[in-house]
Amino acid sequence: MTTSPTAARGHVMVVDDDALFLESVSTNLSNAGYLANPFPGGEEAVGYLTQNSDADLLLLDWKMPGITGIEVMQRLRANNIEIPIIFLTMLSDQIYEEAGLLGGAVDFIEKSRSFAILLRRIELILSGEKNRAFAAQRPDGQDVFDSGGLILRFDSRRASWNRENVDLTLTEFNIVAYLAENAGRDVSYRELYDIVHGEGFVAGDGEVGFRTNVRAFIKRIRQKFRDVDPAFSNINNYPGFGYRWRNGSEQ
Repeated sequence: MTTSPTAARGHVMVVDDDALFLESVSTNLSNAGYLANPFPGGEEAVGYLTQNSDADLLLLDWKMPGITGIEVMQRLRANNIEIPIIFLTMLSDQIYEEAGLLGGAVDFIEKSRSFAILLRRIELILSGEKNRAFAAQRPDGQDVFDSGGLILRFDSRRASWNRENVDLTLTEFNIVAYLAENAGRDVSYRELYDIVHGEGFVAGDGEVGFRTNVRAFIKRIRQKFRDVDPAFSNINNYPGFGYRWRNGSEQ
C-alpha cells in the first residue's frame, strides 16, 4: 500500500540496519496511513534530514554498525534539527533509556513490543497533546518571560540566566518555563512528564518510569544552569512529589 504525502497521517522516518524489521515496520506504518520513509543506516538518515524538513517523527534503531542511534541524534541536535525521536532497541537497561531521553528523544521502545503499542506511541506524540498542554500555561500575549534573572524567549525557545545563555533543548526549555511560570508551587512529576511525552502517556515502567525520566531531565537542566552560575539553586525537589522553582526572594 502506498500513501501519498498529502493523504498521510504523518511522515515517519524509520532507520534500522535489520532489513526485515525495517520492511515490516515501514509496511505496517503505510497500512496505518502514514508516509513511511525507510533508511538502512544512520548516515543516510542524517543526510536526508540536513536537506529536508518534511518528516514529523524519527523511529531510530539504537544499535547499528557505523553510526549508532545515539550518534545520529547527537548529529541532528548539533545541527538544530529537533525532530521527535523514538528509539527502537533490544536493550532494556535503564541507563540507555536515560541517555536517550537526556539527549532529546521522546520515547524508548523495545522491538519485542507489538506494532499496536508502537503505533499508539506515535499517535500520542504526533497528536500534539504535549504542545497543547504546555501552550495552555504560557502567559497570554507574551513572547518574553523575565523574572529573577531568568529570561525565556518563547519565539526562539532561548533561555538566559543572569544574562548568560543557557543551552537548553526544546523539551528542557518547556520544563523550565512551566516551573518558572508556576514559581512557588510544587509541580508534580506527572505534570512535568506530561510536558515531555503528552498528557496521559504511561511509560513502560509506570509511575517509577516517569519519575526516573523527570529526575534525569532535571539533573541535566540544573547542570546547564550551573555551568553558567555555579551557585544556581532555584530548582528544589519535593521528595516523592516533584519540583518547585524558587525565586531569589523566596525563603
